[in-house]
Amino acid sequence: MTPVAAPEHDGTQHEHDEDGWTGPATLVVDDVEYAVEVTLVGHFEPLDGRYHWYGRVAAHEELHAALGGRKRPARVTTPVGAADGELSDVDPWGRYRLAGTSTPPFAVESAGELETAG
Repeated sequence: MTPVAAPEHDGTQHEHDEDGWTGPATLVVDDVEYAVEVTLVGHFEPLDGRYHWYGRVAAHEELHAALGGRKRPARVTTPVGAADGELSDVDPWGRYRLAGTSTPPFAVESAGELETAG
């Protein structure tokens, strides 16, 4: 199945308490490196005392060919950080979900929360 183009973002600014990153990243999956675009957000979860980050990897033909829709652990690196996470469910536009529970691969305004989450 060839993924169709993802819907365009409407440009609306949304109010929320989440930190995030949208832009270029490098994914390493099964020792293979992929240059991708990601949209990631995250928040400190007081119920478990950990920082949770998650988002989507833009459709990428080589990545999809290698994974075939399967879950895989991945290392994601952005210009400001790196973290281990998991690639999982592919949406109808061919974008893999990427999630992790750790210090995220992006800058966080609420850095004090991460010190207690480590």
